Amino acid sequence: MFTGLVEAVGTVRAVRRSALGARLTIESSLEGLIVGESVSIDGVCQTVAALNGARFSCDVMRETLRVSNFPLLRPGSPVNLERALAAGSRLGGHIVNGHADGTGTVTQVIRKPLGLEIAPKPSLLKYLVPKGSVAVNGVSLTVGPSMRNGRFRVFIIPYTWEHTNLKSLGAGSTVNIEVDIMAKYIESFFASKKGSEMS
Repeated sequence: MFTGLVEAVGTVRAVRRSALGARLTIESSLEGLIVGESVSIDGVCQTVAALNGARFSCDVMRETLRVSNFPLLRPGSPVNLERALAAGSRLGGHIVNGHADGTGTVTQVIRKPLGLEIAPKPSLLKYLVPKGSVAVNGVSLTVGPSMRNGRFRVFIIPYTWEHTNLKSLGAGSTVNIEVDIMAKYIESFFASKKGSEMS
């Protein structure tokens, strides 16, 4: 589990595709990583498979490639990094599982105040509500007060803008989106309840 508070911005050094998926190698300033631990990469939970100095590698499954922006990563791409939440730590953002629900396209970069307008995959819209939580590239953000035309806005404080890869995005950029897990639990609960009433 993660909180959506980015610890560092890493740099992709290699992407090697295979029949099973891909191996992703990233250089970062994260210290103390160990093989087998979980790291959120642009909001996608991955397992550290190998370490080499300041670089670590992860094996990316085909399903992850299908639902995330990972196929667009290239050597030099900046990625947001966060280690898994340690027991007893403060939950400073919101509960982020690191399971991308899909992607969205940045339609506008807003300068005053800083923010992004994003068009998510249509299937994700029902989980987004004004002033609710959403993770964009692994960053815990709040949906703006209004949504229209299948788009939502998030406004970003200068510190987050400068210390994540959000500042590198432009119109047309593809971002990973994870909706609030509570919305999915509620949907599942009412779907199962409706099913039991009909049986």
